[in-house]
Order: sequence, then C-alpha cells, then structure tokens
Amino acid sequence: MDKMRAKAEALQNKNGNRDTFWRPQDGETTIRIVPTSDGDPFREYWFHYNVGKNPGFLSPKKNFGEDDPLDSFVRQLWNEGTEESIKMAKNLSARQRFFAPVLVRGEEEKGVRVWGFGKTAYAELLNLVLNPDYGDITDTEDGTDLTINYGKPPGAQFPQTSITPRRRPSPMTKSAETTAQLLDSIPDFTTLFERKTPAQVQEMLDEFLLGEDAQVEAPAPASGGNAVDKAFAELLS
Repeated sequence: MDKMRAKAEALQNKNGNRDTFWRPQDGETTIRIVPTSDGDPFREYWFHYNVGKNPGFLSPKKNFGEDDPLDSFVRQLWNEGTEESIKMAKNLSARQRFFAPVLVRGEEEKGVRVWGFGKTAYAELLNLVLNPDYGDITDTEDGTDLTINYGKPPGAQFPQTSITPRRRPSPMTKSAETTAQLLDSIPDFTTLFERKTPAQVQEMLDEFLLGEDAQVEAPAPASGGNAVDKAFAELLS
C-alpha cells in the first residue's frame, strides 16, 4: 500500500506540478530550504529549449549519458564554425538549472515546493552552506530562513535575485510532528520532469529542421537569467 500510495502521489505531482514549483515574485519572500534524506537538497539538471514550439525538456546526454541526436547536431553546428551555425548551436545547447525543496513562509499550508534557480543563486547558496557562521541552514531545529529579494534594479536589463540569511536560527515548524510530515512530503524529483527518449528527441529535431526556412537567419540565443526563467515557466505550463 505504501508503494501504491507513493505512485499515486507521484502521479498527482506530475499532473499538478504547477503547484509543486515555486517562483519568487517581485519584492521580498522568506523561505526555508528543506533537508533531504541524502543530505544534499540541491539537484542539477540540464534542459534544452528553443527546439521549435516544444517546451523545455531534459537533455538525454547531459542528464543520463544517453545518445542524444540534438547534442550531436549541436556539436556539428559548432564544428561548422560559421556565424549562423554558431548562433544556432548556442540557441540549442543545453542549459543548466538547479532545484531545491523549500518551505515558503506565510504559505506553509501549501507544503514543500520546488524552487528552480540559476548558477548565480546556486553559488550564493553554496557559500551560505559552507559558511561556518551559519552552520547547517537546512537543520530542522537550528536552521536559517533565507530572505529572497527578486526584482529588476534601476538600469538593469533583467531581474536579479539576492539571498540574505536571517540573523537568528529558528525551527522549521512549531512541532516535530508537522516537520516530519513536511519531510515526508518532499516532491520526488524523478517525477517532476518528463524524460524524452532519444527517438522522441530525434523526432522533435526533425520537425524543427523541416520547419526552418533556409533563407531566414537562425534566431539569436536567449541571454540572461530572465530568458531562461521564461523558458522554464513554459516547461511547467
């Protein structure tokens, strides 16, 4: 029964993953990174975007070491070395994203959700984790809440994320029972994203290339964290 229940919960997470994910809104939000059973709350995945109208999908090569026709095509574009081929290679190359389970303060009733972020935020989080002044920021009793400030500073082209630890440690919840329930409800990361087979990727690539007009210059690569965030939002829709 426990195994069947886990499968049912995984299916629910997959079908309703819009509620499973959390994105910071403009302004300040306080969160707590939730510890995982393996001791590492951070997960790293590589996604391909911009393959026609397809939403972002996991890279078979980067994530699972499988044969990946899109990865091979990107390497072929790099080897061609023309301005257009390099531009398309950058546009189709896999992009790295990081994820962590979080509890959003003021929205605890929504349970543990998954926050997706880029390299800059990841590096900042690692520095906090390795800072002896804070200890284990994910500790359920003496961990540290984090204030996430998200928005576009004056003159900036894209929104930025800053992370500030609270000055005092605090328990994750008010009771050990509630904490245990939350730890048991951490989303299963293996069910959050659809895994494409190499054959499916080949089919998407073929459709994309057939739809390309040879007389039209390949689109410029998206740049900046905001563009990646938009693509990631499409993945969740």
